[in-house]
Order: sequence, then structure tokens, then C-alpha cells
Amino acid sequence: MITKVELEFLVALQKNNNREWFAAHKKEFQSHEKKVKSFFKEINDDLEKLDSIDKMQVFRIYRDVRFSKDKSPYKNHFSVGFSRTKPLLRGGYYLHIEPGASFIGGGFWDPNAEDLNRIRKEFETDDEEIRAIIADPTFQKVFGELKGDELKTAPKGFDKAHPAIDLIRKKQFLVSKSFTDQEVIHPDFKKEVLATFQAMRPFFDYMSDVLSTNLNGESLY
Repeated sequence: MITKVELEFLVALQKNNNREWFAAHKKEFQSHEKKVKSFFKEINDDLEKLDSIDKMQVFRIYRDVRFSKDKSPYKNHFSVGFSRTKPLLRGGYYLHIEPGASFIGGGFWDPNAEDLNRIRKEFETDDEEIRAIIADPTFQKVFGELKGDELKTAPKGFDKAHPAIDLIRKKQFLVSKSFTDQEVIHPDFKKEVLATFQAMRPFFDYMSDVLSTNLNGESLY
């Protein structure tokens, strides 16, 4: 499990985000990283019993500062992503551990142009099923609403007066749930992570069906 010690290290790193401090505390970091990776692996193993996972990606602590105004060399969080097995299963799970800002996320962060158009066409044709999913009490309780960047107006080729334009305008299709530090270090946190991932499944399974078929419902694979 994640403990207060890991969170305290991340707080210290945030206050001392420089190479000198990190070098002096690298062995401590490696110890925390090993423990966190073990926790992520346990989640992956349990998630594989519930879904078909193609890969687990533990993100490195080092920031890519080439195109960023913030030149801090290190992230102040631990994070991991779990990708579902394509092409029939779509969507990805994400876990972010950061003092005061931990959360679980998932969905479709940067769909390619073809997938994005296919999703919009589905919403244009019939938005009843997706609306039922995002209005479901469990979805509402866990995630609140469907999130993601969106256009200010209708995308090219779509009617701005369409009843589903609120969905059609979206460029991303994301869900998330925040956790307090106390929740993160609680012994049941892993159970909560898996339950949150499971709550994404109706949304993921719907989107997978859309992205693996044409508008006539015929399989593409």
C-alpha cells in the first residue's frame, strides 16, 4: 500500500525540485519507487482478472522540459497507465499519486481524427445509449460527468443545432475521481482503485463497440 512516507517524500521533492537535492536523496527515491511500482503491479494483476490489459506503463519521475516554461527537472507525483487490448477493446486507465492532488482518470485523451469523427457520427446518429451511461447513478456518483476539451462551436460537417451537439463538440472523452491523502494511504485504497476502474467499464465497452464497428453496426475487424 501507499503510505504517508511516500507522500512526504513527494512533498519534499516538490520543495526541492533540483538535481542536487535529488542526487543526494536518490537512494531514498529508489526505495519509494520500488514500493510504488510493486503497488502498481498488484493493481495490474488484479485488473487483468477483470479486463484484458495489453500493457502497464509506469511513468518516469523525470520531466521532459524541452518545450515547457517550467524547467523543474522532476515530477512531484507517481503515476501509471493501463492500456486495454486493442483493436476490440478501447480506453485506458490512469492512476496519479500526488500529495493533495491524487486522482484516477480514464478514457480517450487524444483520439485520432478517424476515431474522433466515428464517435461524433455515432452521437449524431443516436445519443440515447451514451446518455444513459453517463446518467447512470453509479457513473454520476463516481465521476460526476463526462469531461474533456471541446470546441466552442460545431465541428465541420455537423449541425450546430443538433440535439447532441454538447457531445459532438467534445475533442476528449474523459472521466476522473479525486482522492484525499487519507484515502490514498488507507489499507482499502487498492480496492477503491479497482472499483473506480470497474465503474468505467460500461463507458469503455460502449466506446469500444463504436470504434470497432461502422455506422451500420458491422465489425471492422
